[in-house]
Amino acid sequence: MKFIYKNSPIFYRYIKGKGKVCNVYLHGWGMSYKSLYFCHEHIKSPSLFIDFPPFGKSDKNIKSWTIFSYATMVVSLCEKLNIRKINLIGHSFGGRVAILVSVFCPTRVKRLVLVDSAGVKPKHGVRYRYNVWKYRIRKRLKLDTSNMGSEDYRNLSYDMQKTFKNIVNTHLNDFLPDIKAKTLIIFGEKDEVTPIYMARTLKRKIKDSELVVIKNAGHFCFNDNRYLFVKTLKEFLGG
Repeated sequence: MKFIYKNSPIFYRYIKGKGKVCNVYLHGWGMSYKSLYFCHEHIKSPSLFIDFPPFGKSDKNIKSWTIFSYATMVVSLCEKLNIRKINLIGHSFGGRVAILVSVFCPTRVKRLVLVDSAGVKPKHGVRYRYNVWKYRIRKRLKLDTSNMGSEDYRNLSYDMQKTFKNIVNTHLNDFLPDIKAKTLIIFGEKDEVTPIYMARTLKRKIKDSELVVIKNAGHFCFNDNRYLFVKTLKEFLGG
């Protein structure tokens, strides 16, 4: 199914089931709803899966979106489908969106699950600061910068590069204490994309939260140890 938001078609898959609370699954950057679809095989509750543009089957040519656009899109879709109560499960970038939805719609969100979530301000080392300085100098001198930046960034269109920069430069630390929903934080012990110190920051700043660290797992902890991930998620959400 498709939903139009800001003139952009957004693909979603809504699975109705027993229960008054819908589990809303929000995937990571560069992925699609399919990355978390396996959860519905184990948790037979109403479920909503969304493809964040420009990924999956959603619009590839969005313009002027921010992290707040993604959050309001999720809320708008829930309203369209008349979904009143939700549990949010967000992986990586999806965690950023889930944090904002939880803060702005506290009466709608019952439980929050942050899986290897982004959003915490990173600790940058000397090498990172050097690369930023080098990029700015080359840009000022009008030299080629097309081979600089992360692979995720280089693979995007010009409009999406602006959106990507807005997202990664919007840190959500100050929003975390405002989360009211009971929160589960699941991180891979060896996550190098969103390191474990970010999980500890989330745990410290979100009042009603618990942290589960999956040993020998990376940024996709639900693939590295699916049994433990599903068991932990199921115990927290029920179903």
